[in-house]
Amino acid sequence: MNTFSETNLHPWLALENLVIEGDSKKLLNFLDSISPSETARSVSHLNEEYRKKLLILLNPQDAAHVLHDLTDEQAADIIEDISPEGAAAIMDLMPNDEQADILADVDPEEAEAILKAMPAKEANITRQLLQYPEDSAGGIMSTAFLAYPEILSAGKVVEDLRKRRKTYSDYQVQYVYITSDEGKLCGVLRLRDLLLTSPEKRVSLIMIPDPVHVNVNAPLENLIQLFESHSYIGVPVTDEDGRLIGVVRRAQVMEASGRRTENSFLKISGIVGGEEFRYMPLSHRSLRRLSWLSINIVLNIIAASVIAFYQETLAAVIALAVFLPIISDMSGCSGNQAVAVSIRELTLGLVKPYEVLRVFFKEIGVGFANGIVLGTLLGTVAFLWQGNPFLGLVVGGALATNTLVAVSLGGIIPLVLKKIGTDPALASGPILTTVTDMCGFFFALSFATATLPLLSL
Repeated sequence: MNTFSETNLHPWLALENLVIEGDSKKLLNFLDSISPSETARSVSHLNEEYRKKLLILLNPQDAAHVLHDLTDEQAADIIEDISPEGAAAIMDLMPNDEQADILADVDPEEAEAILKAMPAKEANITRQLLQYPEDSAGGIMSTAFLAYPEILSAGKVVEDLRKRRKTYSDYQVQYVYITSDEGKLCGVLRLRDLLLTSPEKRVSLIMIPDPVHVNVNAPLENLIQLFESHSYIGVPVTDEDGRLIGVVRRAQVMEASGRRTENSFLKISGIVGGEEFRYMPLSHRSLRRLSWLSINIVLNIIAASVIAFYQETLAAVIALAVFLPIISDMSGCSGNQAVAVSIRELTLGLVKPYEVLRVFFKEIGVGFANGIVLGTLLGTVAFLWQGNPFLGLVVGGALATNTLVAVSLGGIIPLVLKKIGTDPALASGPILTTVTDMCGFFFALSFATATLPLLSL
């Protein structure tokens, strides 16, 4: 039995107890009392059986609110655990863009079964949203916006706003969009201008014509640049024919940018196949990690083979064994900094894959300067430790040279991978690590072999 203090400190224990108890009212009151982040954390601690029971205990509206507080992948995992009819009843109460975000992480067959159980009109909108790439205006946009024909008067628009105020209260309304009879975007109308103008005046006469808008296929990079350059709260999204189909908001773009950064970090860390959470099945998590770790074993064996080739030198100057991992690690860190900058610039569209030479020469300067400083520091440590200046020169020279190589290659590897159609975030780190290990070992051991009589003094 959990005490009050335990459930107060760990809300997931309280949530689990309430799910077991099966009292819907108490369960709802508890969920209302904790923050969205605590809701997500608490739900992640529940096993599959309790997560399924949680949604069954709540009515569809309350269940939709719970899913809204979870990550898309969490929500998708829970939705997959219940029947398509039950999932459809919940999804139907969520905005179409949220439906698409969640169903994108659901098995395609199950997602289609859920859509078939939903009202046809809603399902078709969500299906259309699922067709757009995740990192595009269509994949990010919201379909909850206000648009009125250009022939309407200001009074008619205000009357509709008042009549449907409960429906529109969730729309985050900042602007009213004006469209033609064909649904094409004509202008944008500020609410202030709408309320202060004469009720008889047509909205086409008070709107701002030809507003800034983006195509539905605009990539995330373009959206980030747009919102960084302008203080817009939101921007209308149009299809190829100029028809208004959605609105992409600053917060949505920043959230999508954050997700991309997180995914890039996971890929760089070797988590293949998307997000990973600890509530996922062991086999699922293990395979995602092993798929890249197994390749890394081969790459590391290749790097270690350099040491085997120079084993006689290493045996003669055993002090080198202390510095080999330092040389490879420090060079790898320097190279990964260059990788991170290149991936960031590729993401923002600030550099193109064909600009390899420009990036290479930009990084040479940084690699040379940092290599000299780091090599001098490490060489001094080697000299002070062993009292042999030649050991300091070998160690310091190896680190300086390897840093130059690592930084130069780290800058261009993501561009080359992008050019050949490989994900830079996934492959750049392991490739760079292997190269810097091999080169670091080679430089240190070959320099030592060339100066072996001096090192043995």
